[in-house]
Amino acid sequence: MTLNMAAITVDLVLLTIRQAGLQALLIRRGIPPFQGQWALPGGFVHDDEDLDAAAVRELREETGVDPSAGHLEQLATYGTPGRDPRGRVVTTAYLALLPDLPAPVAGSDAAHADWRPVDQRGLAFDHDRILADGVERARAKLEYTPLATAFCPPEFTVAELRAVYETVWRTTLDPRNFHRKVTTAEDFIEPTGHSVTRDRGRPAQLYRRGPATLLHPPLLRP
Repeated sequence: MTLNMAAITVDLVLLTIRQAGLQALLIRRGIPPFQGQWALPGGFVHDDEDLDAAAVRELREETGVDPSAGHLEQLATYGTPGRDPRGRVVTTAYLALLPDLPAPVAGSDAAHADWRPVDQRGLAFDHDRILADGVERARAKLEYTPLATAFCPPEFTVAELRAVYETVWRTTLDPRNFHRKVTTAEDFIEPTGHSVTRDRGRPAQLYRRGPATLLHPPLLRP
């Protein structure tokens, strides 16, 4: 039996909330194919390298961003023939969610790196599809997991957590109803015993992420 050899790559959908919007980290390719076109950060996996390690390495090399401060998970594998003009290439995509980050620094084969709105289209390869899949995964997981806290600093207010849901879901939530849901969901968030005053408002209680891995009851999208 003859084995069909394919190159293996990793691509990353890295999402954060900046300027009151959900944004993805994109790079402008500095080399062919698709030179000068926006794409997701990523690259080829080394022969002696694990997929997870390759994802972290590529993110650091192309953007200078370290994903260890947030959430990183495998999203899906994409292997449609012709997705890469260089030949048969199969990619494993990762979804990373991090709190607000500074401007990335381009490196490796990236000519430029920047945060862009998640509705950006016309990306290289099949990255439009991968980005859309990553955004939908994030929106869905906010319903039944505590993943929204990955967009928050270690300590946050309920209003700041609500802003994450509103930004990712692109909707407006009732503050009182949201407060009741998140504070009664078992082990979702825990009070720190401290409060903070922001924008000359009333003191607000600070929370941290609790030990829950699933939300019960879930927070369903409107």
